[in-house]
Amino acid sequence: MSLRTRPPEIRDPSLVSAPVAALLSLVLPGLGQMMARSVRRGLTMLFSLVSSIALLVWRIQVVARREVEFSAQTAKAYDLQPTLLYLTIAIALVYLWTVVDAYLLALRTESRQSAGPFILILAVFFSLGWQISEIDWVSFATQLEDGKPTIAKIMWPWERALHYPEEHLIVHTIVEVPCIGKGPADSRSPNDEPSIDVQPKCGMLTTRDTEGTTISVAGRNLQPTTETEIWWKDPENQEFRQREGGDSVVVTTDSTGGFQVDILMPKRLVGTASGRDYTVATREADEWELQARQLASVGEAEWSAEIKLIVEKMVETIFLGMMATFFGGILAIPFSFLAARNLMSASPLTLAVYYLVRTVMNIVRSIETIIWAVIFVVVVGLGPFAGTLALTIHSIAALAKLYSEAIESIDPGPIEAIHATGANWIQTVIYAVVPQIVPPFVSFTIYRWDINVRMSTIIGLVGGGGIGFLLVQWIRLLDYRAAGIAVWFIAVTVAILDYISSEIRERYT
Repeated sequence: MSLRTRPPEIRDPSLVSAPVAALLSLVLPGLGQMMARSVRRGLTMLFSLVSSIALLVWRIQVVARREVEFSAQTAKAYDLQPTLLYLTIAIALVYLWTVVDAYLLALRTESRQSAGPFILILAVFFSLGWQISEIDWVSFATQLEDGKPTIAKIMWPWERALHYPEEHLIVHTIVEVPCIGKGPADSRSPNDEPSIDVQPKCGMLTTRDTEGTTISVAGRNLQPTTETEIWWKDPENQEFRQREGGDSVVVTTDSTGGFQVDILMPKRLVGTASGRDYTVATREADEWELQARQLASVGEAEWSAEIKLIVEKMVETIFLGMMATFFGGILAIPFSFLAARNLMSASPLTLAVYYLVRTVMNIVRSIETIIWAVIFVVVVGLGPFAGTLALTIHSIAALAKLYSEAIESIDPGPIEAIHATGANWIQTVIYAVVPQIVPPFVSFTIYRWDINVRMSTIIGLVGGGGIGFLLVQWIRLLDYRAAGIAVWFIAVTVAILDYISSEIRERYT
């Protein structure tokens, strides 16, 4: 069996000779093709060359922005990024190819045209895109190792899914700052009770210039062979761990539950939160509480606070998308009939309404949902209501387009039959259009709900409610395990909703 090729079409002869067509394309790229009766080909080559040259000039100015003169910018840009020189050569080849292409077009009257110039033009734009996008696969491969810990936390974050309640054994004593008299009275616990003792019982805090008082901390009757953390509580009830050399002070008790460690009084700026300046002589001392903490017991596993927050926000996300789909679908129905050409072409007035509605819907749909969310956050404040409004506005425009296209593709037979009976426009819609559009309307609405749930995870980034709000907060705090749990919940929820929506669409289509 032989392959059949489509015979070339014969076009009108060129308006100019081949040398003249080549000369015209040399002066203005594409002009020779136009004179050879290939206007579309000539315009394509002209706009492609002009846009590629403009992008090359812009790229040169970006690379060498500190130079003033263009010649100096070009030299520096070629020196910093040699690939720009190769790009310039490719553009020059495209320019010369347009000249040759114009010459060949003017010689032939057949419509067969070479695809070579367009392949080279695509290569030029691909090279420009590579430059502008700053693609660097080498850096990606070499730096991927540094990102593996973060990726691992996101891909397997389940350590944060469970929380084990902890009970701590805390014993404490009082240390006066500064030393006024002999310090606080000694309040000893019974011999068998856990306790700590310090010597001396008063001292000065560490400052930027001087070390504080060294005190000896002794504990007894604590849990044996157990790590013990040293903590402080200042007069403003602010708790913090004892640190020395950049590390927290942790000691391990002996077999009898005792320990002894020497520590410096903690470092604080001049004065506490109350404004007390300890460098000034005073007759009063503040009481600082020194604590020894041990992990006493670990309770049974329970869901972490992050899981509870994620479930709450995921439910909010689902219903946010559902409400936006409901309001968007209801409001899109009347606009869809006004945007259907087969229903609105009866008179110049209805045709004008058709073009007006189409234009408005295209403008609304062209504005991304996240931008609408930013606008409505300003109007109604942070929260899911702003997200619902943003998704509703975008859903109205998107569903009106889909609905109108479904109306335009219906069988015209019933419409002509209803018209023949003398029915008006409303009766035509009710009895000839509506029965045909219910299945596609249901399908499009369910599909839009799926899209709205996906979008609602994004509008949360700008305060539009839903799980996206939590996700962006955890990413900013570098809490990648919590962010990973949120990502997993989003993926699973979207997959489930996709399955449910496909089942519903099958029942109604």
